[in-house]
Amino acid sequence: MTEQFLHKRKLMDADAPNRSTAIINGSSSNILNWDDVAYSWAYPRYKKMLANFWTPFEINMAQDIKQYPQLSNDEKDAFLKIIGLLALLDSIQTDYAGKVADYITDSSINALMIILAQQEVIHNHSYSYVLSSIVPKHVQDEVFEYWRSEPILRKRNDFVTNGYEDFANEPTVLNLLKSIVYDVILEGLFFYSGFAFFYNLARNQKMVATSTMINYINRDEQIHVDLFVQIFKEVLREYPEYHTPELAEFVHNTFIQAAELEIEWGRLIIGDKMDGLNMQDIEDYIKFYANVRANQLGFERPFEGYRTNPLKWIKAYEEVDLGKSDFFEQKSRQYTKVNAVDNGFDDL
Repeated sequence: MTEQFLHKRKLMDADAPNRSTAIINGSSSNILNWDDVAYSWAYPRYKKMLANFWTPFEINMAQDIKQYPQLSNDEKDAFLKIIGLLALLDSIQTDYAGKVADYITDSSINALMIILAQQEVIHNHSYSYVLSSIVPKHVQDEVFEYWRSEPILRKRNDFVTNGYEDFANEPTVLNLLKSIVYDVILEGLFFYSGFAFFYNLARNQKMVATSTMINYINRDEQIHVDLFVQIFKEVLREYPEYHTPELAEFVHNTFIQAAELEIEWGRLIIGDKMDGLNMQDIEDYIKFYANVRANQLGFERPFEGYRTNPLKWIKAYEEVDLGKSDFFEQKSRQYTKVNAVDNGFDDL
């Protein structure tokens, strides 16, 4: 099969229809009319992304500022290093989303990618916001440099960035598909042991404001994963010749390697040092989500078994729509549970 390269979307094409003819390598004027789009799923996602808009300034850090000095040394170490990890990953995501958007023919999906990138910028700002609240500037700077010196973290990050670079340097249909697999791993797997750490602090009434911020981010990342999965499936629908055993093998092997890297990181940063977190449960949780994400993409689950979320308690944090109020503060308020299709999974 001859590899097909992607063509960048034109800024404007007066000879093309407003309604795009394909998700990539299609024809479109690049004029966006939400009442005349090619993909019916784009507008509902647009509305959901808008409804979830938030900024770090909404989160009151006063209680966390008081509590941080009271954390154990292991908790402080994990707290800072996980924040540093998340900051690096979301920095990468901002750029990657823009690179993908350049090759998306459809103007409505391109718009979603731009909103996604903006949300990643907010995520990055939130990490700076938390750190500037609880530690001095020189410690904040050290956190943002940690990715350079920790071998396990560097190996883990290179795993994703190399996949992104392959697409950036050679934008083919196959490299786009592979890069989306890495994206789903980054946003739908590599964040999750870190999220579990912060949620565990919250259920022990520690660093509740930071965990609220993490929940906002978690909610956004669920939507991002869903969007990239939809793009992946649309590309395969329009280019069925790429739905090969070789692609299935790539997905299988890549998710296994990703889970191993995430488990290695979890052992380093969490281990059995945290009250309320068992490393075996974290390993099972990572394999469970590796199965979830591979299955979302339409492929066989890489790990036999692991059909049930071992961290039952975490559903209270993963599966709520926070709206504009603070789930973790001790306030009487209503919230809407969303279903597993929209925002979280329990059983496969």
